Amino acid sequence: MDENLANIVKAYDVRGRSPEQLDAKVAYAIGRAFAEETQAGAAVVGRDMRETSEDIANGFADGVIAAGGTVVDIGLASTDLLYFASGEWAMPGVMVTASHNPAGYNGLKMCRSGAKPIGSDTGLQRIAERGSELLGAERQHNTDPDKHTTRDALPDYAQRLHQLVPLDSTRKLKVVVDAGNGMAGHTVPTVFDGLNVELVPLYFELDGSFPNHDANPLDSSTLRDLQAAVVDNEADIGLAFDGDADRCFVVDERGDVVTPSAITALIATRYLRENFGATILHNAICSRAVREIILENGGVPIRTPVGHSLIKAEMAATGALFGGEHSGHFYFSEFFLADSGMLAALHVLAALTESGDTVSALMADSNRYDASGEINTEVGDPAVAINIVEQAFADDSSATIDHLDGLTVNSDDWWFNLRASNTEPLLRLNVEGVDNRTMSAVRDNVRQLIAQENHAS
Repeated sequence: MDENLANIVKAYDVRGRSPEQLDAKVAYAIGRAFAEETQAGAAVVGRDMRETSEDIANGFADGVIAAGGTVVDIGLASTDLLYFASGEWAMPGVMVTASHNPAGYNGLKMCRSGAKPIGSDTGLQRIAERGSELLGAERQHNTDPDKHTTRDALPDYAQRLHQLVPLDSTRKLKVVVDAGNGMAGHTVPTVFDGLNVELVPLYFELDGSFPNHDANPLDSSTLRDLQAAVVDNEADIGLAFDGDADRCFVVDERGDVVTPSAITALIATRYLRENFGATILHNAICSRAVREIILENGGVPIRTPVGHSLIKAEMAATGALFGGEHSGHFYFSEFFLADSGMLAALHVLAALTESGDTVSALMADSNRYDASGEINTEVGDPAVAINIVEQAFADDSSATIDHLDGLTVNSDDWWFNLRASNTEPLLRLNVEGVDNRTMSAVRDNVRQLIAQENHAS
């Protein structure tokens, strides 16, 4: 395989520096390979606001057309808007985006018809290998407008979301939304139109240079402006979206960040009110409180590995109604099994209007444990470090070990998960304990064990 393609094809998508690694030429080859893999008579193409996205989208479209297909171009879109179009129109699709990555990056998120994900085990590797063979092919620029048509999916997307989560109009909410100069600045005005909401917008101007802060809510520093704006405006809630708006983070009325685990528990509870006994998914690094709350509300919790293609496959296999990840991705069976930050946001707003309560009160039951947050450590050999940690706990009779996703060690009063990054020489550590003292002790112990990797490698 071409060395450049090998470097930018990840587990779930294509992601690299643009235009250095990913440009219209590379996109053209991948587009042709994608059309061959999916046997696409027609494909839907969407893009974010990054500087290189339009060129990459056009290159990909030309590749699909060169392979004998046609393209429906939805233009600027969030990733869940692309999933909606793929599901609603029964077409495979691609979203040109690097999600939360910095301005110098871009990427391709591909799916089959019905928004079914394409990952390394479900076609992405074959697309990359075939794309590598096609890199030398001369790009055929499409000049037939009938083969590359445009269509606006946003109004139908907004209407579908309102059907899935109707909001009680009797309570007006003041909502601060930080779009981070990303695609939520394009979708939120349409979705919120007609709702009983006073919208306070932050950074809605589409700008792929991200002049205010990176569109990455996992980085707590990017939430500071939202936290301040919620307090200053005496708002009921704050919402933050990443660059392609498929993830949503919540800030409560006091300016405190709500964990995605708490949002998972809240939305799960809403589904279980009308679907007693339903299956709900949560990934391996969600709080232990999520499983407890699902059980307490009559649900069947299933723990999954991290990663959207894995959780979507598990949702399809188990018939789960909903799934949540601690990274801020939320998955809905009634939305083509796809993840949607906007749909999650509407669920939280609906819970707020229905309860008449504050966000902090709504989430209080989920705050049962102290968590470390994700701690990333650069190591020479992640496998060696994980083995050192596992051996240190192997003889602990009070703990259980599993390898569902990386290494998870569970005890009555604490647990931790240690995973290797798919893309970098990093270990990602998440620790939770019954109190801060317990959590801190486990966290510090595991970090000291990880440090021994330097001497063992």
